[in-house]
Amino acid sequence: MNEGANRAKDRDRARPGPGWERTRMTPRLEGRRALVTGAGQGIGRAISLAFAREGARVAVADIRSEAADAVAEEIAGSGGDSHPIAVDVGIRVDCDRAVGEAADRWNGLDILVNCAAWAQVGVPIDGVDDALYRRTLDVCMSSVFWTMRAAHPHLKRSGRGSVINFASNAGSEGMRGNAVYAAAKEAIRGFSRSAAREWAGDDIRVNLIRPIAASPSTVAWGEAFPAQKKVAEKAIPLGRFGDCDLDVAPVAVFLASDDARYLTAVTLPVDGGGGMER
Repeated sequence: MNEGANRAKDRDRARPGPGWERTRMTPRLEGRRALVTGAGQGIGRAISLAFAREGARVAVADIRSEAADAVAEEIAGSGGDSHPIAVDVGIRVDCDRAVGEAADRWNGLDILVNCAAWAQVGVPIDGVDDALYRRTLDVCMSSVFWTMRAAHPHLKRSGRGSVINFASNAGSEGMRGNAVYAAAKEAIRGFSRSAAREWAGDDIRVNLIRPIAASPSTVAWGEAFPAQKKVAEKAIPLGRFGDCDLDVAPVAVFLASDDARYLTAVTLPVDGGGGMER
Protein backbone atom coordinates (compact mmCIF):
# COMPACT_ATOMS: atom_id res chain seq x y z
CA MET A 1 0.00 0.00 0.00
CA ASN A 2 1.47 3.37 -0.98
CA GLU A 3 1.97 6.34 1.34
CA GLY A 4 -1.12 8.15 0.07
CA ALA A 5 -3.32 5.14 0.65
CA ASN A 6 -1.91 4.67 4.16
CA ARG A 7 -2.61 8.30 4.99
CA ALA A 8 -6.16 8.03 3.68
CA LYS A 9 -6.71 4.88 5.74
CA ASP A 10 -5.43 6.60 8.90
CA ARG A 11 -7.63 9.61 8.23
CA ASP A 12 -10.72 7.46 7.77
CA ARG A 13 -10.04 5.73 11.09
CA ALA A 14 -9.56 8.96 13.02
CA ARG A 15 -12.08 11.25 11.40
CA PRO A 16 -15.36 11.48 13.34
CA GLY A 17 -18.25 10.00 11.39
CA PRO A 18 -21.41 7.98 11.87
CA GLY A 19 -21.08 5.72 14.85
CA TRP A 20 -18.08 7.32 16.51
CA GLU A 21 -18.08 6.78 20.25
CA ARG A 22 -16.61 8.65 23.16
CA THR A 23 -13.23 7.52 24.42
CA ARG A 24 -13.42 4.28 26.38
CA MET A 25 -10.68 5.38 28.78
CA THR A 26 -11.25 8.29 31.14
CA PRO A 27 -11.86 11.18 28.73
CA ARG A 28 -9.37 14.01 29.13
CA LEU A 29 -12.06 16.69 29.07
CA GLU A 30 -14.77 14.87 30.99
CA GLY A 31 -17.41 17.30 32.29
CA ARG A 32 -15.75 20.43 30.96
CA ARG A 33 -17.73 23.12 29.20
CA ALA A 34 -16.37 24.57 25.99
CA LEU A 35 -17.29 27.31 23.55
CA VAL A 36 -15.77 27.00 20.07
CA THR A 37 -16.25 29.80 17.54
CA GLY A 38 -15.92 29.15 13.83
CA ALA A 39 -17.08 25.64 14.63
CA GLY A 40 -19.17 25.01 11.53
CA GLN A 41 -16.34 23.76 9.34
CA GLY A 42 -12.64 23.02 9.10
CA ILE A 43 -10.51 23.33 12.20
CA GLY A 44 -13.33 24.58 14.42
CA ARG A 45 -15.52 21.63 13.51
CA ALA A 46 -12.67 19.19 14.06
CA ILE A 47 -11.95 20.65 17.50
CA SER A 48 -15.61 20.56 18.51
CA LEU A 49 -15.89 16.88 17.59
CA ALA A 50 -12.59 16.02 19.28
CA PHE A 51 -13.63 17.83 22.47
CA ALA A 52 -16.92 15.93 22.51
CA ARG A 53 -15.12 12.61 22.08
CA GLU A 54 -13.04 13.51 25.13
CA GLY A 55 -16.14 14.15 27.23
CA ALA A 56 -16.58 17.92 26.95
CA ARG A 57 -19.91 19.64 26.55
CA VAL A 58 -19.49 21.83 23.49
CA ALA A 59 -21.22 25.03 22.42
CA VAL A 60 -20.81 25.04 18.64
CA ALA A 61 -20.79 28.65 17.44
CA ASP A 62 -20.75 29.75 13.82
CA ILE A 63 -22.04 32.60 11.67
CA ARG A 64 -23.97 30.03 9.64
CA SER A 65 -26.69 28.64 11.87
CA GLU A 66 -27.21 25.60 9.65
CA ALA A 67 -23.52 24.68 9.97
CA ALA A 68 -23.60 25.04 13.76
CA ASP A 69 -26.75 22.92 13.88
CA ALA A 70 -25.17 20.19 11.75
CA VAL A 71 -22.07 19.86 13.94
CA ALA A 72 -24.13 19.96 17.14
CA GLU A 73 -26.43 17.27 15.76
CA GLU A 74 -23.44 15.13 14.82
CA ILE A 75 -22.16 15.36 18.39
CA ALA A 76 -25.56 14.76 19.98
CA GLY A 77 -26.31 11.87 17.64
CA SER A 78 -23.25 10.05 18.92
CA GLY A 79 -23.97 10.55 22.60
CA GLY A 80 -22.26 13.88 23.20
CA ASP A 81 -23.68 17.02 24.76
CA SER A 82 -23.74 20.03 22.46
CA HIS A 83 -25.51 23.30 21.84
CA PRO A 84 -25.50 25.28 18.57
CA ILE A 85 -25.14 29.06 18.63
CA ALA A 86 -25.52 31.37 15.63
CA VAL A 87 -23.07 34.24 16.08
CA ASP A 88 -21.37 36.94 14.05
CA VAL A 89 -18.15 37.36 16.01
CA GLY A 90 -17.49 40.65 14.22
CA ILE A 91 -20.24 42.21 16.34
CA ARG A 92 -19.49 42.82 20.02
CA VAL A 93 -22.99 42.20 21.34
CA ASP A 94 -23.09 38.90 19.47
CA CYS A 95 -19.87 37.80 21.17
CA ASP A 96 -21.24 38.76 24.57
CA ARG A 97 -24.46 36.89 23.85
CA ALA A 98 -22.67 33.75 22.64
CA VAL A 99 -20.49 33.55 25.74
CA GLY A 100 -23.47 34.16 27.99
CA GLU A 101 -25.57 31.56 26.22
CA ALA A 102 -22.84 28.93 26.46
CA ALA A 103 -22.22 29.65 30.14
CA ASP A 104 -25.93 29.64 30.96
CA ARG A 105 -26.40 26.33 29.17
CA TRP A 106 -24.11 24.43 31.54
CA ASN A 107 -23.75 26.86 34.43
CA GLY A 108 -20.21 27.89 33.59
CA LEU A 109 -17.39 27.74 31.09
CA ASP A 110 -14.00 26.02 31.25
CA ILE A 111 -12.65 26.32 27.71
CA LEU A 112 -12.82 29.03 25.08
CA VAL A 113 -11.55 28.39 21.55
CA ASN A 114 -11.43 31.37 19.19
CA CYS A 115 -11.27 29.73 15.78
CA ALA A 116 -13.48 32.09 13.77
CA ALA A 117 -11.68 34.13 11.14
CA TRP A 118 -12.35 35.86 7.84
CA ALA A 119 -10.28 37.39 5.08
CA GLN A 120 -10.74 38.76 1.60
CA VAL A 121 -7.59 37.48 -0.05
CA GLY A 122 -5.88 39.18 -2.95
CA VAL A 123 -6.54 42.81 -2.03
CA PRO A 124 -3.40 44.98 -2.03
CA ILE A 125 -2.95 47.47 0.78
CA ASP A 126 -3.90 50.45 -1.35
CA GLY A 127 -7.09 48.63 -2.35
CA VAL A 128 -8.32 48.09 1.21
CA ASP A 129 -11.15 50.46 2.06
CA ASP A 130 -12.15 51.35 5.61
CA ALA A 131 -15.09 48.93 5.64
CA LEU A 132 -12.92 45.94 4.66
CA TYR A 133 -10.23 47.00 7.13
CA ARG A 134 -12.71 47.30 9.99
CA ARG A 135 -14.55 44.07 9.22
CA THR A 136 -11.34 42.05 8.98
CA LEU A 137 -10.03 43.40 12.28
CA ASP A 138 -13.36 42.92 14.04
CA VAL A 139 -13.80 39.30 12.95
CA CYS A 140 -10.18 38.26 13.37
CA MET A 141 -8.94 40.32 16.32
CA SER A 142 -11.67 42.28 18.09
CA SER A 143 -13.71 39.10 18.46
CA VAL A 144 -10.89 37.51 20.44
CA PHE A 145 -10.88 40.47 22.82
CA TRP A 146 -14.66 40.52 23.12
CA THR A 147 -15.11 36.79 23.78
CA MET A 148 -12.19 36.63 26.21
CA ARG A 149 -13.42 39.64 28.14
CA ALA A 150 -16.92 38.17 28.40
CA ALA A 151 -15.62 34.71 29.28
CA HIS A 152 -13.11 35.80 31.92
CA PRO A 153 -15.40 35.66 34.98
CA HIS A 154 -16.65 32.21 33.97
CA LEU A 155 -13.15 30.88 33.30
CA LYS A 156 -11.97 32.31 36.61
CA ARG A 157 -14.75 30.54 38.51
CA SER A 158 -13.83 27.33 36.72
CA GLY A 159 -10.45 27.20 38.44
CA ARG A 160 -8.93 25.51 35.39
CA GLY A 161 -9.75 27.86 32.54
CA SER A 162 -8.15 27.41 29.15
CA VAL A 163 -8.21 29.77 26.18
CA ILE A 164 -6.97 28.64 22.77
CA ASN A 165 -6.46 31.28 20.09
CA PHE A 166 -5.10 30.96 16.57
CA ALA A 167 -2.08 32.61 15.03
CA SER A 168 -1.07 32.35 11.38
CA ASN A 169 2.04 32.20 9.26
CA ALA A 170 0.44 35.05 7.35
CA GLY A 171 1.20 37.20 10.37
CA SER A 172 4.63 35.83 11.24
CA GLU A 173 6.03 36.10 7.72
CA GLY A 174 3.65 38.53 5.97
CA MET A 175 1.30 37.77 3.10
CA ARG A 176 0.79 39.62 -0.16
CA GLY A 177 -2.78 40.72 -0.69
CA ASN A 178 -3.81 39.94 2.87
CA ALA A 179 -2.06 42.54 5.03
CA VAL A 180 -4.94 43.34 7.38
CA TYR A 181 -5.59 39.67 8.16
CA ALA A 182 -1.86 39.16 8.72
CA ALA A 183 -1.75 42.13 11.09
CA ALA A 184 -4.76 40.86 13.03
CA LYS A 185 -3.31 37.39 13.43
CA GLU A 186 0.00 38.73 14.73
CA ALA A 187 -1.85 41.07 17.09
CA ILE A 188 -3.64 38.07 18.57
CA ARG A 189 -0.28 36.67 19.67
CA GLY A 190 0.63 39.81 21.61
CA PHE A 191 -2.82 40.04 23.13
CA SER A 192 -2.76 36.38 24.16
CA ARG A 193 0.63 36.66 25.82
CA SER A 194 -0.53 39.70 27.77
CA ALA A 195 -3.69 37.89 28.85
CA ALA A 196 -1.60 34.89 29.91
CA ARG A 197 0.34 37.14 32.27
CA GLU A 198 -2.71 38.93 33.64
CA TRP A 199 -4.85 35.83 34.10
CA ALA A 200 -2.28 33.37 35.42
CA GLY A 201 -3.32 34.24 38.97
CA ASP A 202 -6.89 33.30 38.06
CA ASP A 203 -5.76 29.82 36.98
CA ILE A 204 -6.50 30.61 33.35
CA ARG A 205 -4.05 29.49 30.69
CA VAL A 206 -3.91 31.23 27.32
CA ASN A 207 -2.17 29.51 24.41
CA LEU A 208 -2.14 29.63 20.64
CA ILE A 209 -2.00 27.22 17.74
CA ARG A 210 -0.36 28.32 14.49
CA PRO A 211 -1.55 25.78 11.92
CA ILE A 212 -0.99 25.04 8.30
CA ALA A 213 -4.00 22.88 7.55
CA ALA A 214 -6.23 21.93 4.65
CA SER A 215 -9.27 23.78 5.97
CA PRO A 216 -11.98 24.83 3.49
CA SER A 217 -10.59 28.38 3.39
CA THR A 218 -7.07 27.10 2.69
CA VAL A 219 -8.36 24.80 -0.03
CA ALA A 220 -10.20 27.74 -1.62
CA TRP A 221 -7.04 29.84 -1.41
CA GLY A 222 -5.05 27.08 -3.10
CA GLU A 223 -7.57 26.86 -5.90
CA ALA A 224 -7.47 30.63 -6.41
CA PHE A 225 -3.68 30.87 -6.17
CA PRO A 226 -2.25 27.50 -7.30
CA ALA A 227 1.27 28.84 -7.81
CA GLN A 228 1.41 30.19 -4.25
CA LYS A 229 0.02 26.88 -2.97
CA LYS A 230 2.85 24.96 -4.63
CA VAL A 231 5.43 27.29 -3.11
CA ALA A 232 3.81 26.91 0.32
CA GLU A 233 3.81 23.11 0.12
CA LYS A 234 7.46 23.01 -0.93
CA ALA A 235 8.35 25.08 2.14
CA ILE A 236 6.86 22.45 4.47
CA PRO A 237 9.45 19.79 5.40
CA LEU A 238 6.74 17.17 5.90
CA GLY A 239 5.52 17.95 2.40
CA ARG A 240 1.82 18.53 2.94
CA PHE A 241 -0.80 20.70 4.58
CA GLY A 242 -2.03 19.33 7.89
CA ASP A 243 -5.30 17.51 8.41
CA CYS A 244 -7.83 19.34 10.60
CA ASP A 245 -8.96 16.18 12.40
CA LEU A 246 -5.72 14.23 12.58
CA ASP A 247 -3.15 16.97 13.09
CA VAL A 248 -4.75 20.09 14.58
CA ALA A 249 -7.66 18.95 16.76
CA PRO A 250 -5.52 16.63 18.96
CA VAL A 251 -3.25 19.58 19.78
CA ALA A 252 -6.27 21.60 20.88
CA VAL A 253 -7.40 18.73 23.11
CA PHE A 254 -3.93 18.62 24.65
CA LEU A 255 -3.87 22.38 25.31
CA ALA A 256 -7.35 22.32 26.86
CA SER A 257 -6.58 19.35 29.11
CA ASP A 258 -4.63 18.96 32.33
CA ASP A 259 -1.81 17.46 30.27
CA ALA A 260 -0.90 21.06 29.41
CA ARG A 261 -1.46 22.49 32.88
CA TYR A 262 2.04 24.03 32.95
CA LEU A 263 1.78 25.63 29.52
CA THR A 264 0.66 29.20 28.98
CA ALA A 265 1.58 32.00 26.58
CA VAL A 266 2.82 29.37 24.13
CA THR A 267 2.34 29.36 20.36
CA LEU A 268 2.43 25.78 19.10
CA PRO A 269 3.25 25.56 15.38
CA VAL A 270 1.23 22.73 13.87
CA ASP A 271 2.69 23.27 10.43
CA GLY A 272 4.80 20.30 9.42
CA GLY A 273 7.93 22.33 10.11
CA GLY A 274 6.93 25.08 7.71
CA GLY A 275 7.44 27.80 10.29
CA MET A 276 10.62 26.54 11.93
CA GLU A 277 12.60 29.66 11.03
CA ARG A 278 10.00 32.11 12.36
